[in-house]
Amino acid sequence: MTTKVHRQATIGRLIGEHEVTSQPQLIELLADEGIEATQATVSRDLDDIGAIKVRVPSGNSVYAIPEFAPDRLAPADQLRRVMGEWVADVACSGNIVVLRTPPGCAHVVASALDRSRVDGLLGTVAGDDTLMCVSAGTDGGALASHLRDLAGLD
Repeated sequence: MTTKVHRQATIGRLIGEHEVTSQPQLIELLADEGIEATQATVSRDLDDIGAIKVRVPSGNSVYAIPEFAPDRLAPADQLRRVMGEWVADVACSGNIVVLRTPPGCAHVVASALDRSRVDGLLGTVAGDDTLMCVSAGTDGGALASHLRDLAGLD
């Protein structure tokens, strides 16, 4: 029997790896992992882990988890995927780097950046479709260039 903690951790991982658009799709993905769950259980689990729906560039509304525990690092490939899917523009002014995303996605990108511990990034502040990244140096150009590269915009 799968524990609630294990099931919820698996849900978090699956949401990070797939564009999960519905609870039935998530139930199928869990079944592929050998975890049986009802729609009601999955619904409660999504609520417990703070999953929300966001619109991605493909036009789909997918589940995302805006915040993870601060001690959980975002793997480099996950950061590159998040940046590539959701960052539309990167601009720089002084030590502030501004990223633009589709509506409702800025907090997901900010969380991934905060957890990735990118060199030279002090922290982020997210709104709905815009986030500010504060560079550790007086010139955010190098950070902006690195973030553009991660987003596939260079």
